Amino acid sequence: MSTYTRAEMEEAFAHYQKVAADAASSGNWRPWAELFTDDATYIEHVFGTFTGPDQIHAWITKTMEMPVNNEMREFPIDWAVIDDQRGWIVAAIWNRMDPVGDGKVHQAVNWTLLKYAGNNKWNWEEDMYNPMEFADMIKGWQAAKDGAA
Repeated sequence: MSTYTRAEMEEAFAHYQKVAADAASSGNWRPWAELFTDDATYIEHVFGTFTGPDQIHAWITKTMEMPVNNEMREFPIDWAVIDDQRGWIVAAIWNRMDPVGDGKVHQAVNWTLLKYAGNNKWNWEEDMYNPMEFADMIKGWQAAKDGAA
């Protein structure tokens, strides 16, 4: 049973989203990584498992600096479910590419499990998605970008 209220979790999740949006637009992922506890586990099924803010920061910075990831700067939430009994949030998060002028939104979804630790901190994140869907989305985006150039 969680010791956190639904209102606290909603506020923390809104804060998480704002910090992530700021990081994506600025390229400074340190504040986002600092949302995780020192013993946090971050599971990214393609890139690996990371522990604590420093490992999470090193991974996310390197990953988001790589082409074409450096043109993925929006992560809107499609839906989220708050389980205040467990202290968990499950959300569908779009990974959206920068617009290329073709009038389409190029994005792929991942499902994220967050476990809340209190005080705007998270001790678990796991991102689950189909890498083939991401690859297809990026191929379409790249083709549109090349055609728009």
